[in-house]
Amino acid sequence: MKLADQIIAQLMDAGVKRIYGIVGDSLNPIVDAVRRTGGAAKGGIDWVHVRHEEAAAFAASAEAQLTGELAVCAGSCGPGNLHLINGLYDANRSHAPVLAIASHIPSPQIGMSFFQETHPDRLFVECSVYNELVSTPQQSPRVFDSAIRHATTLKGVSVVTLPGDVADEEANVPTPRFVKTAEPAVVPPPEVVQQFADLVNSAGKVAIFAGAGVKGAHDEVIELARILSAPVGHSLRGKEYIQHNNPFDVGMTGLLGYGAAAEGMQDADLLIMLGTDFPYNQFLPGVTTVQVDRAGEVLGRRTGVDLPIHGDVLETVRALIPLVKPKKDAFLKAQLKRHEKLMTKSVGAYTRKVEKMKPIHPEYAASILDDLAARDAIFTADTGMCNVWTARYLRPMGTRRLIGSFLHGSMANALPQAIGAQAAFPQRQVISVSGDGGLSMMLGELVTVAMYQLPVKIVVFNNSSLGMVKLEMLVDGLPDYAVDVPATNYAAVAEGLGIKAVRITDPRKLASGYKEAFDHRGPALVDIVTDPKALSLPPEVTSQQVFGFATAMSKIVLNRGAGEAVAMAKSNIRNIPR
Repeated sequence: MKLADQIIAQLMDAGVKRIYGIVGDSLNPIVDAVRRTGGAAKGGIDWVHVRHEEAAAFAASAEAQLTGELAVCAGSCGPGNLHLINGLYDANRSHAPVLAIASHIPSPQIGMSFFQETHPDRLFVECSVYNELVSTPQQSPRVFDSAIRHATTLKGVSVVTLPGDVADEEANVPTPRFVKTAEPAVVPPPEVVQQFADLVNSAGKVAIFAGAGVKGAHDEVIELARILSAPVGHSLRGKEYIQHNNPFDVGMTGLLGYGAAAEGMQDADLLIMLGTDFPYNQFLPGVTTVQVDRAGEVLGRRTGVDLPIHGDVLETVRALIPLVKPKKDAFLKAQLKRHEKLMTKSVGAYTRKVEKMKPIHPEYAASILDDLAARDAIFTADTGMCNVWTARYLRPMGTRRLIGSFLHGSMANALPQAIGAQAAFPQRQVISVSGDGGLSMMLGELVTVAMYQLPVKIVVFNNSSLGMVKLEMLVDGLPDYAVDVPATNYAAVAEGLGIKAVRITDPRKLASGYKEAFDHRGPALVDIVTDPKALSLPPEVTSQQVFGFATAMSKIVLNRGAGEAVAMAKSNIRNIPR
């Protein structure tokens, strides 16, 4: 047995079904070992040939996030594995159990400035929880076993650097048997829970802010909110775990936010942060705060925390509920009323009486998408305005999934993630919500979708602009510059690759266009030409932001004329929170 065969056998033992990557000389022993397994249909492993290694890492990350199991990507020596790095940063920050095989130059040449030489064992340190170089066949089995353990237990990226010549040597050491371990519960001490209860019982108005750490604790958090009459806001990553079947929901805060979450937190006497490491501290209030998180290292790093609690949300809330006293609901009712007003007058404004307005309002396109997508659809969302529209208009329902580059903030993530999602869940509807900027950056992955006939549905919000960057410039008082691109017919591009495509310029044809694409059994792309001037304002508009918009608008009037400023105002005035 070659070492490459032994490595692939180890991955199969750990439950790996596929490896995403691009073949290359130093990686050839691994690729050939995959070939000899016969593929997943015969109990082996599939090789998923992507067009760019960054897509391989994003695809593996999506599979790992959605399944909770180990996923694998690979890159050949030098430039090949360097292309993995952006997707691996995203995977590590998203706590996705991913193993990356970084193939290396021939081992005798390491340190000699050989062709394509880099040092992967140094380069991937910052985006991994484990990063080691295999230098002998005897060393390999335990290194790969340790890499798998680190990725699956620490929920992050493991990188193993493997010289091609070493992978081609004979394997002469048995492999450790992989046995999956159950994840332990982290339970805070009773005295800490009592401190928590004392703070809750002494507070008049309590608000809850939930993140992805509330996964598996939905019903318990809702019960706590009911007892405390507490409004429940959430982060973008927490949306899919807490928003559904939640009568206390007040939406999101932050730049992508909507609803009354920001006001609810500001007006509370006590803020309870559950399983969230929300990064934008400017949107967190300076009130008495309790933070609960399984990852103790994140406690207190975003805002001042009066009681940091190292523990699982589920276990902590279960222990807390019997100790707290019911509160009057006046505060909750006020926040829910405020939330309803904001949702109706602000978020809902773009979806009413816009059936004939051109260019298409992106919010309207997102709301129709929500209506027609499957109840168990998996959505992947590009960074930027697509994050906004999916955050505001897609309902999680407790059965849908929504992932994106929510912590790393990379462009072009949606389509590669959709590839990984569809490969892992071939029977579920997978929808890539792509911006034209993100799609064009990784446009080659349309070839991957066509090659494997993955039934991914690619919905392109095509505004010929980098909308989020435009908004950032206006907030900073700068006129938008270098954010617009020539109009591109992505439906025609898709058709050229043999992908079913629909191009929509009339909002009245959105429903029929979506249906035509969704009913198609293979891959399909919906190219929606949307309003490039439609931007997103956060739920809490500061005086600095208003000043920035005013300054930017005056510069636009001076440089491009009043018509441009008026057109932008018409596209956005209804979206300003009142």
